[in-house]
Amino acid sequence: MPKIVLQHLIGILLFSAFVILLPQGVGATEEYAKQTGQACAACHIDPGGGGELTMAGKAFAKSLQTKTVTPERGTFVKEFRLAIGYIHFLTAIFWFGTILYVHLILKPAYAASGLPRGELRVGIVSMIVMGVTGSILTYYRISSFDTLFHTRFGILLFIKVCLYLVMVISALFVITIIGPRLKAKRKESSITGMTGELTLEDLAAFDGKDGRPAYFAFEGKVYDATQSKLWKQGIHMGRHNAGNNLTEALSLAPHGSEKVTAMTAVGELIVSGPRKAPMHERVFFFMAHMNLTIVFIIILILSLWRWG
Repeated sequence: MPKIVLQHLIGILLFSAFVILLPQGVGATEEYAKQTGQACAACHIDPGGGGELTMAGKAFAKSLQTKTVTPERGTFVKEFRLAIGYIHFLTAIFWFGTILYVHLILKPAYAASGLPRGELRVGIVSMIVMGVTGSILTYYRISSFDTLFHTRFGILLFIKVCLYLVMVISALFVITIIGPRLKAKRKESSITGMTGELTLEDLAAFDGKDGRPAYFAFEGKVYDATQSKLWKQGIHMGRHNAGNNLTEALSLAPHGSEKVTAMTAVGELIVSGPRKAPMHERVFFFMAHMNLTIVFIIILILSLWRWG
């Protein structure tokens, strides 16, 4: 499946999830829950909330209309909350979608040599926007600490906020401490003109990006594709990345091995023992998988709000 098609499919799935998980507006549920502690089924025919009201729900909704709130102000607040909620969910799609894309398509190793600027920019902007919009929504939904810690909605919201803060703290740690070390390691490794025996770790430094040479291994030998027009930025045909052992991948290519062996051989690939990754690299992978887990937990919380 072409990469662009796969990206569009992922985008459609994420947008569908957004539409499904989007909470439906219910004016009486929150007030009624705060006053009585009863569930959605007390006011709505649908136990999940929303839609047609029961007799008790109609009576309570009518009582809300007697409150001294001007229609203009009530309409403005409702529309303002809707706009903020829309921005909040849309930002979550971008942020969570980026995390899922890196894990499912690019794999965490893609960023192990330094955080890509595009994904980094999306992450920083998303964290700021979600923090601001989330605070505004919480102000309108939670009227007291008692509601936050003694209602089901409040407890789930508190867990969601804590998970968000964990993601923000881990992201700041990676950006300020782990990221610079990963880039420094890659810069030190990529010595122009390195030849001879190379391990897989040595080979990974020559990925063809940011001015680095583009090396790849094929059938035990290391070839230099830096000057090839077919290996721009270290990527061949949008599928094969320099800095890797491509023996199996290139053996399935439509052209023969003579196209590969015609390139300049700069060394041989040697098999080294298991390498223990440095601490900062292990921390990076741990946090990457931790954030992916948090994304699934937050989606579970949204599901519990709507259907639990």
